[in-house]
Amino acid sequence: MANNLSRRNDWLTDPVFGDMGRRFFDGFLPTQNPIGDRVLKTDIKDTDKAYIAKVDVPGIDKKDIQLNYQDNVLSISVKKDDFTDHEDEEGNLLMSERNYGRMSRSYRIPNVDEGAITAAYDAGVLTVTLPKLTGKPESTHQIDIN
Repeated sequence: MANNLSRRNDWLTDPVFGDMGRRFFDGFLPTQNPIGDRVLKTDIKDTDKAYIAKVDVPGIDKKDIQLNYQDNVLSISVKKDDFTDHEDEEGNLLMSERNYGRMSRSYRIPNVDEGAITAAYDAGVLTVTLPKLTGKPESTHQIDIN
């Protein structure tokens, strides 16, 4: 019986119907926000000398990314403004799927030399290099993006 019940719901995950099911339920889920259900997808590598974080932020301008390292926590915030080009002269909108809004994520990364943190942004990928600490940590350090 349980096997039959699970089969009945398989259509929601089927590639043909999955998008339709997701779109149907999108408006009813209270956790949805204007930027969509995306999160800042991240890879963090631990090397002998540094932690290297790579964060996917496609479609975000460098000026709309903020980085901060405080109390052993790397915080990343991004924003995407609403689009002004998706309506024609009469205000007609046929379809709107592009996301906008704010996202942020924090990562606990201890023992970092705050003064030596660097960041670069290229082709929608933010790379933050956090050299490991060899002395006493500072309390707060603003990070500039190259």
